[in-house]
Amino acid sequence: MANFVLVHGAWHGGWCWQRVVAPLASAGHRVYAPTLTGVGERAHLLSSLITLETHIADVANVLEAEELESVVLVVHSYAGMLGTAIADRMGARLKHLVYVDAVVPKPGESWSSTQASATREQRLAAAQASAEYSFPAPDPAVFGLAGSDLEWVKRRQTPHPGHTYQAPLDFDVARVAAVPRTFVDCTKPPLGTIDVVRRRVRDPKFWDGAWQGGGGARVVELPTGHDPMISAPGELTRLLLDAAGRSDAYS
Repeated sequence: MANFVLVHGAWHGGWCWQRVVAPLASAGHRVYAPTLTGVGERAHLLSSLITLETHIADVANVLEAEELESVVLVVHSYAGMLGTAIADRMGARLKHLVYVDAVVPKPGESWSSTQASATREQRLAAAQASAEYSFPAPDPAVFGLAGSDLEWVKRRQTPHPGHTYQAPLDFDVARVAAVPRTFVDCTKPPLGTIDVVRRRVRDPKFWDGAWQGGGGARVVELPTGHDPMISAPGELTRLLLDAAGRSDAYS
């Protein structure tokens, strides 16, 4: 039995993992899909006081409160910042770290660091214009969603706390790299804000070579859009089960 902790990305909530939680649980695993402060069903807590450290604490407190060890930590999109922090600070608790089309920063970078200047300016302007310093969700069509899936996500998305956007994350690459890692590259269509990251995780020099060292890292392509837990839940579930069963370094 594995302990899965599934962490959603920006504008989403624990709700987005519904189609993955059920099959993982049916396979006999413990599954937790927390919602970060200020979004989803916790949108009533949205405020300008929420920071990157707030969200890191959200995830860390799940591991602490549930007394979890040998965790398969699955982080989507923005939550790659959170997964990196948890691997740095609580790496002994992790069995595997799965970045699902997620941010993989360099030390000292923020979520915004790898994004185009136009995207940064637009999001920061929106945050500054809002009462709670937040910025609104994009049309889910950019995630490759259509039809009822698009409408479902569009109804549920909520504004994201803006002070998480430019906050730098300092971490020790060797500690993070000690945790076995999988990067799930969602390719159809590829989301533009992940372009820099998908090149990084294929670069043997990334993190001064540490990315491919330590516990080992692999890249797996998934021919779906940025929200595979919604558009390809079966395929994503199989990848997560595979990650849970791996303990050796990837080559």
